[in-house]
Amino acid sequence: MGCCASSFLAETHPEKDHQNKQSHPQNHPSPSSVLDPATGVPSFSEFSVSDLKAATNNFSSDNIVSEGGEKAPNLVYKGRLQNRRWIAVKKFTKSAWPDPKQFAEEAWGVGKLRHKRLANLIGYCCDGDERLLVAEFMPNDTLAKHLFHWENQTIEWAMRLRVAFYIAEALDCCSSQGRPLYHDLNAYRVLFDEDGDPRLSCFGMMKNSRDGKSYSTNLAYTPPEYLRNGRVTPESVIYSFGTILLDLLSGKHIPPSHALDMIRGKNIILLMESHLEGNFSTEEATVVVDLASKCLQYEPRERPSTKDLVATIAPLRMKPDVPSYVMLGISKHEEAPPTPQRPLSPMGEACSRMDLTAIHQILVMTHYKDDEGTNELSFQEWTQQMRDMLESRKRGDFAFRDKDFKTAIDCYSQFIDVGTMVSPTVFARRSLCYLLNDQPDAALRDAMQAQCVYPEWPTAFYMQSVALAKLDMHNDAADMLNEATALEEKKQRGGKGS
Repeated sequence: MGCCASSFLAETHPEKDHQNKQSHPQNHPSPSSVLDPATGVPSFSEFSVSDLKAATNNFSSDNIVSEGGEKAPNLVYKGRLQNRRWIAVKKFTKSAWPDPKQFAEEAWGVGKLRHKRLANLIGYCCDGDERLLVAEFMPNDTLAKHLFHWENQTIEWAMRLRVAFYIAEALDCCSSQGRPLYHDLNAYRVLFDEDGDPRLSCFGMMKNSRDGKSYSTNLAYTPPEYLRNGRVTPESVIYSFGTILLDLLSGKHIPPSHALDMIRGKNIILLMESHLEGNFSTEEATVVVDLASKCLQYEPRERPSTKDLVATIAPLRMKPDVPSYVMLGISKHEEAPPTPQRPLSPMGEACSRMDLTAIHQILVMTHYKDDEGTNELSFQEWTQQMRDMLESRKRGDFAFRDKDFKTAIDCYSQFIDVGTMVSPTVFARRSLCYLLNDQPDAALRDAMQAQCVYPEWPTAFYMQSVALAKLDMHNDAADMLNEATALEEKKQRGGKGS
């Protein structure tokens, strides 16, 4: 949309354009100097490594604003071009995209899209081992920050509706423009621009790697069909939008299965963010809850379309005359301040240092005291199978105490596989065993399972933070550590929270 002739040529033959720009850089206008007259957004173009090094202070760690990916770090840097335009630069490893032609084609496909509800992609760099995407920079943080880590005020109801509506519009735009697949849609992908308006990050429109492994978030929030076949479909995107609606309603991470149980039980008020304190319309909340329930249907064909999302949310009141930055409680054109660090508990300190020995000592001392209330055994018969299962847990505990972590994994796996009884402590202990055996992916899965069993258990979040750090996802690890610390403070103030 609004591309110049050279951009159109490159859209058809990106690898040829890449070769041309390498040979004749002086024949092309500098990146981001050609604006689309309809949107005011720069036309999509190729950047040089030197442009992006200069913009990001040689990819300084001080400029990192987020990161992601499963095994290879995909860092996002804040930068500023010579024309003073702020940009976000996402850096991939060459192993994620070994073929430069394939990377360029993917980037050009995403770069064609232009919409006011997107943080638009304005360019890419594919030079030697470098694989970089360049997008508009959004200075006012993510939905996750404003919902889960707020400092001054929580998001008011009208703003939550506006977020839902704008992101539904963004997804509908992507779908109507032939890009219906969005990878790993979550509250970290919703960004706020200089006016405080929510926008959808364009980075999620492009796969994290050529193999398309797309979900790096908690397994409890992953579309069920992705767990079955590892593929993202347009219906998977609708499911993920449903999880964002849950975030907006509740102000916290609630596993969809748990939320659906509350919805079926007509416990809508329990689902709502307590800080809203009745400052919302029950009728509107019911509409959003109903839409979330439809988005989270197990069968993909039963979920609504993007047009249904827009049509359902559009009639709800969103204070159209009030600017977004006013509702967010931020100053226009000003970046939100960083989250202050809370003081860490001994467990938090050990996790921040990735001190697995200290974590082991704490878990041994804690034993199973946090498992109270996570098991419902009243209808279970005391069978031989139950005795065998508890015996395997006991053997696992002895091995864990004696630091025989491979044996502990085997014994705890026998306990878990029977499935009669669930224990967050067993998942946390096996998570640590996996970390000590250099298996951070498995460790992260177990820590997530512990959270599913006990959604507000600090240890589950602590273990996720260590596993994420081991996977070089340091921003996500810091967020998890912060969340664990907040939950621990809450638990100490009011007893066991669940």
